[in-house]
Amino acid sequence: MFKNILGRVDGGWISGGDIVLTLLIEPLLSAAPENLVFEVRNKFAGKREKDLGALKAHDAQRHSRLLSAIDLPLGGDSQPESTGLYFTKIGLGTPSRDFHVQVDTGSDILWVNCAGCIRCPRKSDLVELTPYDADASSTAKSVPCSDTFCSYVNQRSECYSGSTCQYVIQYGDGSSTNGYLVRDVMHLDLVTGNRQTGSTNGSIIFGCGSKQSGQLGESISAVDGIMGFGQSNSSFISQLASQRKVKKSFAHCLDNINGGGIFAIGEVVSPKVKTTPMLSKSAHYSVNLKSIEVGNSVLELSSGAFDSGDDKGVIVDSGTTLVYFPDAVYKPLMSEILASHPGLTLHKVQESFLCFHYIDKLDRFPPVTLQFDKSASLTVSPRDYLFQIQGDTWCFGWQNGGLQTKDVGVLTILGDMALSNKLVVYDIENQVIGWTNHNCSAGIQVKDEQSGAIYTVGAHNLSWSSSLAVTKLLTLVSLLIPFLCNIAL
Repeated sequence: MFKNILGRVDGGWISGGDIVLTLLIEPLLSAAPENLVFEVRNKFAGKREKDLGALKAHDAQRHSRLLSAIDLPLGGDSQPESTGLYFTKIGLGTPSRDFHVQVDTGSDILWVNCAGCIRCPRKSDLVELTPYDADASSTAKSVPCSDTFCSYVNQRSECYSGSTCQYVIQYGDGSSTNGYLVRDVMHLDLVTGNRQTGSTNGSIIFGCGSKQSGQLGESISAVDGIMGFGQSNSSFISQLASQRKVKKSFAHCLDNINGGGIFAIGEVVSPKVKTTPMLSKSAHYSVNLKSIEVGNSVLELSSGAFDSGDDKGVIVDSGTTLVYFPDAVYKPLMSEILASHPGLTLHKVQESFLCFHYIDKLDRFPPVTLQFDKSASLTVSPRDYLFQIQGDTWCFGWQNGGLQTKDVGVLTILGDMALSNKLVVYDIENQVIGWTNHNCSAGIQVKDEQSGAIYTVGAHNLSWSSSLAVTKLLTLVSLLIPFLCNIAL
């Protein structure tokens, strides 16, 4: 992860020296890979107007297959003003209880808030929070210091024989979570046919959070924990693959039109995608961005414009909402886009969002095409990089990551804004990432490794529980008032 550059919370970026928790999935059912399903939805789903500062803070904090192929049905959408974060529902314990955990391709861990936690969120406008209670599960076991797994997660402090293994995660923004390790049963949905699922379970070791700090302790946009899908050996998918349960490949299709979408862990056979190599020395899903086209014009960028310290290239991350470029890239990009509308009057909303009043067609703005190695290209349409916050007021989703420095650099991150309405495939085994435009409301086809059968995984959009509907409405109204005040200024 990041080396003391940028931290992410809620399933976000973590500084490289701070990750001290890994994930172990023990053998599930049989030795053959199977297909599983999760229900996932976006953290901010349903909010047309939200606190843009909270959105930016979310990104700042945040800066295969289980047993064959997993379907994580998505909810919400990728529009920055209404969603920007996806999470899934998993079952833990015996009897099983549901927990909403953030699904994040930019981190490598699984942890949930536990009963008796200090400063853990108690209420959320997203989900009904559920603290994990090991005493209420007949299959829960604490992980002792003598367990081999403890040596992977407890590298900063002594762990004495006879004691329970502790974990600590310190995020780059100062937020942290700490607690102890637990082994318990995870309940999962298994893909058994076209748009059909069964159930399975397996024993896992995960973090039981007993104390949170910083943004992790806030309640407004809280979920129960984080489930990472990074490519390190400690990630959820890597641990399964090490047991020869899955191939290290997954895909997502984020629907910002109808909401929800697809998250499938497994080998996608249709639609086909054009791939580009992952950068071998990056801890993230990073690729080499060669050039940027705005409309028919190619931006003139300096050599090494996307080099960012130890993280050269561009990070592809479904856990980030917006798109972040170094100052040397952001300024010429915005200049070229604005050249198509010389009379546009810009104003800032909540310090970093460039916004404007506009009543014409959005397709009068130029598309932005990113060119990668191996002739792979990704086009971001105006409807993806512009978002409406109120009435005829629109804002740009492009963000200035800041000035690059010789020692640290600035990360370039492609978040949901650029990835939405596309099938994006992360093939870790072959070290490539690929994508293609796709109707995320439609299905994709994945291969079952055990039988060789091809199954259709459909799109999903988790509905909001009725108990949260009033909370969402009141939140929307409360967020509108400060926004109008900013416009008036």
